[in-house]
Amino acid sequence: MADEKGLLEVDFITIGTIGAPGKRVFHLQAKEDELLVTVIIEKVQAIAISEGIVTLLDTITEEFGKITPEVDLTNFDFELKEPILPMFRVGQIGLGYDEANDGVLMLLSELLLEEQEDDPQVLRLLASREMMRALSENTGIVVEQGRPICPHCDQPIDEEGHFCPKSNGNRKPVPWA
Repeated sequence: MADEKGLLEVDFITIGTIGAPGKRVFHLQAKEDELLVTVIIEKVQAIAISEGIVTLLDTITEEFGKITPEVDLTNFDFELKEPILPMFRVGQIGLGYDEANDGVLMLLSELLLEEQEDDPQVLRLLASREMMRALSENTGIVVEQGRPICPHCDQPIDEEGHFCPKSNGNRKPVPWA
């Protein structure tokens, strides 16, 4: 059975990075009172969380008639907090609506290697719809702060430049913007 930990009234949640573009490590952090939890996620998972929250909030509006208001990001703190001690690397992410608490539920399940026989750790977070909308919007900003994307092949451009596979040897390398 999975080792499940839960923060049922999150008062802080963020996705932030440590490291230079191209070498960044993405972290998701949440806090309830004095309990701070951190997990490692991939960039694509950060993007999926951001997009999934938007989709879920739209569904909540359609199915329950509850409109999540626009948020002012300056009213939220998105800085990673010390100590940054990740519990685990995330393998699976789930989002849902907790109607009883009128909040967004996020389930984060540990990525296990094939040879590991342990059950994965699971972190359960519940946050307000407004807090999750703010997380979604800020995550988009965090993701965009990475390496520029090649306009031809949609792959990241490194500082040293980028030889675009779509050039088929006919274009010069694309420089860092």
